[in-house]
Amino acid sequence: MRHLRELITQLQLSDIALKQGELMCRHTSFQIGGPVAVMVFPANARQMQTIFALAAEYRIHPMLLGAGSNMLAPDEGLDTLMVETRTNMKEISLLEPGVISADCGVTLARLAAFAAENGLTGLEFAHGIPGTVGGGIYMNAGAYGGELSQVLLSATVMNRRGEISELPLEELDLGYRHSRFMEENLVILSAKVRLQPGDPEAIRARMAELMGKRKASQPLEYPSAGSTFKRPATGYAAALIEEAGLKGLTVGGAQVSKKHAGFVINTGRATAKDVLKLMEQVQQRVKEHSGVVLEPEVRILEVT
Repeated sequence: MRHLRELITQLQLSDIALKQGELMCRHTSFQIGGPVAVMVFPANARQMQTIFALAAEYRIHPMLLGAGSNMLAPDEGLDTLMVETRTNMKEISLLEPGVISADCGVTLARLAAFAAENGLTGLEFAHGIPGTVGGGIYMNAGAYGGELSQVLLSATVMNRRGEISELPLEELDLGYRHSRFMEENLVILSAKVRLQPGDPEAIRARMAELMGKRKASQPLEYPSAGSTFKRPATGYAAALIEEAGLKGLTVGGAQVSKKHAGFVINTGRATAKDVLKLMEQVQQRVKEHSGVVLEPEVRILEVT
């Protein structure tokens, strides 16, 4: 793609860190995915503006990548521009008592740990979530009764024209695994959360308790993207999959976890095609067994 080659040259002249042919399997928790044409690693909002301005000039639509913890990338790779935020956009600070500011690339685990270090409670649920602040807001990440929407104050965003603004919580349309960012071309740059003072020892104990529950019930020893399917209107995806007798169902290197039926895991050398075929089989057999149509929670990237 001539425009992409020209864009790469301009990015290099702008001193923005980039890699050509970087494998997506190095950037996804599934450890699956082929090479991307170019991956850039912006360090701040100004570089984000430069990247998106250049991309617009060459009529290229960038894709965003945080920790890749809820993403399935294609085996064939992606002929596009991938903007990776986790490497360099990771500033975090205490703005005022109870208010933390964090860049989009800060992991939720680090954000929870930072809160604990400052004696702030409200983010214990996020300690074991493998995603970033940006990805967490995108899908309103949550666990064990907690969600980001419960502590989020605002998000600083950029539109595709490079204009930056701060949106309050009420304008983010956060719901169960949903936000306005799924429908709009807005880039999350950073966020502010408001927490309450708490006992540091009690906060750490709660985080340890929840991590213990995760290790006991989830197949953390295998690469995966967490919960593969969204919670349906009635019941739970994992229970419906287990009731259909699908624990351990395998396609190639992909398997429905024997430990937690809600997880599709990479047992070794799984391809994106393996995972997709397995997901399709699970959806079909759950529908036959219970009549429920499971909707993927994993974001499936398509070959460009």
